[in-house]
Amino acid sequence: MGRFDDRATQPQRGPWDMLRWRIGDTIAGRRMKDPGGFTTPRRENDGRKIAELPASLTWIGHATFAVKLAGKLIATDPVWSERVGPIRRKVAPGVALEALPPFDVVTVSHNHYDHLDKPSIARLGDAPLYVTPLGNGSVLKSAGAKNVVELDWWQTHRHDRLEITCVPAAHWSMRAPWNRNDMLWGGFVVRGPEGAFHHAGDTALPLGADWSFADIGKRAGPIDWALLPVGAYEPRWFMQPQHMNPEDAVEAFAQLGARTMVAMHWGTFKLTDEPLGEPPERTRRVFAERGLDAKRLWVLDVGETRAL
Repeated sequence: MGRFDDRATQPQRGPWDMLRWRIGDTIAGRRMKDPGGFTTPRRENDGRKIAELPASLTWIGHATFAVKLAGKLIATDPVWSERVGPIRRKVAPGVALEALPPFDVVTVSHNHYDHLDKPSIARLGDAPLYVTPLGNGSVLKSAGAKNVVELDWWQTHRHDRLEITCVPAAHWSMRAPWNRNDMLWGGFVVRGPEGAFHHAGDTALPLGADWSFADIGKRAGPIDWALLPVGAYEPRWFMQPQHMNPEDAVEAFAQLGARTMVAMHWGTFKLTDEPLGEPPERTRRVFAERGLDAKRLWVLDVGETRAL
């Protein structure tokens, strides 16, 4: 039994579900076809704007951002590697790690390989403060981190003028078959003088849980920028318990009561069946259907920096 089985989303997905998806759905012709031809938009970024702006947000790719708040540079779920396991990047990181100022803080939401990338942690080194949910510190330290703070859901760590609160996520954890749910997963609300961002990590829209995104907004808000995953959602029978689709992400945004939604977790790695370019297009459509102001949705190019 995993230490955090009681918080994991249900039903759990295992090897037989993977075979049903990869083999059974393929034979039955149920898998979505990606027509191809889509290239994830990317801007050249030499890091100078990040160094110059007092507060900013830059999409590096997938769930990785470089966020500057309170004079500190923060990396979220840092992945600068060319591949995670057998899956190769579709687009280069938005800014080369060597072009960025040194990071002060690193948040790591959970231990899946596309969010906790040991080679990237090794490159970031032992200087930053690493903040992660309970149990992940040993993996980070094995990659070279030294200053690690582990938090349970709703716990807050203060670092100079930053407040970093670990908040719930509807997900699960595993780095090997024998440590499923031994390490906690979550998101983070990071608050500085300029405002607060919520990085959701990996999450589904919780169903039957004892928390909701509305609770995060009430307990850890107000939230200015909600960094929410909009990709890796098909087939729904497999992904619904662990990953939001665009409809779920916009609902989570509404529940959070956040000022701005920032789309993430799409276009960098081809993890699931939906076409690579579908998530942002579908998110924009859902935003419009719900009558939300398009200016409140940021769909960044990889490498794009926006002032906060």
